[in-house]
Amino acid sequence: MPRFNMNTSRSRSTQPLPTMRLPAGITEDYVRCEDSCGLTWHVLKAGKPGSPLVLFCHGYPELAYSWRKVLPAIAAAGYYCVAMDQRGYGRTTGWPRRSFHEVELNDYVYTNLVRDLICLVYRLGYTEVFSIIGHDFGGVSSAMAALMRPDVFKSTVQLSHPHHAVPIPRLGDRPVRAKLDIQAELARLDPPRKHYKWYNSTPEAAAEWDNPPQGMEKFLRGYFHLKSAAWAKNDPHPLEEWSAEAIAVMPEYYIMRKDQSMPDAVAQNMAGEDYAKTEEWLSQDDLQVYCEEWKRTGFQGALNWYRAQTASTPQSARDMLLYAGRKIEVPCTFISGKQDWGNFQQPGALEGYEDAKAVKAGCFRGTTLVDGAGHWVQQEKPEAVIEAILYFFKTL
Repeated sequence: MPRFNMNTSRSRSTQPLPTMRLPAGITEDYVRCEDSCGLTWHVLKAGKPGSPLVLFCHGYPELAYSWRKVLPAIAAAGYYCVAMDQRGYGRTTGWPRRSFHEVELNDYVYTNLVRDLICLVYRLGYTEVFSIIGHDFGGVSSAMAALMRPDVFKSTVQLSHPHHAVPIPRLGDRPVRAKLDIQAELARLDPPRKHYKWYNSTPEAAAEWDNPPQGMEKFLRGYFHLKSAAWAKNDPHPLEEWSAEAIAVMPEYYIMRKDQSMPDAVAQNMAGEDYAKTEEWLSQDDLQVYCEEWKRTGFQGALNWYRAQTASTPQSARDMLLYAGRKIEVPCTFISGKQDWGNFQQPGALEGYEDAKAVKAGCFRGTTLVDGAGHWVQQEKPEAVIEAILYFFKTL
């Protein structure tokens, strides 16, 4: 059983920001780790401290708030649930707020992001985590945490972003394969295209996310709409290969027009769409929470995750060589919306859970695809996500 010390987590005596609007059963707090990873974490909590700890990692462009519909139900099943604003996001502080050209990208490689999580776990008074659950980019965090520190993170769940095997150096005298320049190949298409992860890594991306011509509310509403089941054009399927022609079938929020910003892509694809269609799972008040936080912080800190972890970033490639050949060796499962292109954006990743090079045989407990949900599955269909998580917990 994990150790728990009621005195190891301290809250700020005064909160500098207005209290966040939260559902019943959830409270917000600050966990100070300045003396370890340098962060003061903003967290949402549900359940009783001392119960088995479950961590929830959000993706982009979200916050701990994206777990608001899930935390109380998991806590009611006997777990202490903690969702954090990750480095670069929301009300968590202590990460340097620097311009694009001044950012230290080593702060955002996965060994450092997992170090952040370890510091949080210990500051909460625990030495192990019953399960770490992550959505989107948080899904990569949850997989990497379990892969790097299986002694701490005893099981893991990915939502909407499947794990795939860690790259390994060239073995022996095998010939070097030419690396595909996917950006150059996409630019040669007619019309020219670009990959959203590479776009989000560019110097201009943050300013364009910060200042959408349609206004922040309309931009984020449109972005959430297009990646949800509300957009009828989301009909995802496996891709044959990692090539420009194969991935160009994905929507323009993934494979963008080369001359467009993300706000431009959203505005163009939302033409004729009903912006109110997503209000059934993302109310106006919910959307305002996101808008207020992003207007306050800007997007550069969060976009640094893309910069540090795209395939072309030397910091990330060097960082992951430490874990060459390592696999997930704890129980894991994958949950996503059936209408989510994120399941297939990396060809073969979803099938990789069955690959012994990525996940130890017997550890993968299956995939749950929720019909009527897109990329934001824990917000679009929270009941189905809760059911899938608790079913997974029963197998442990």
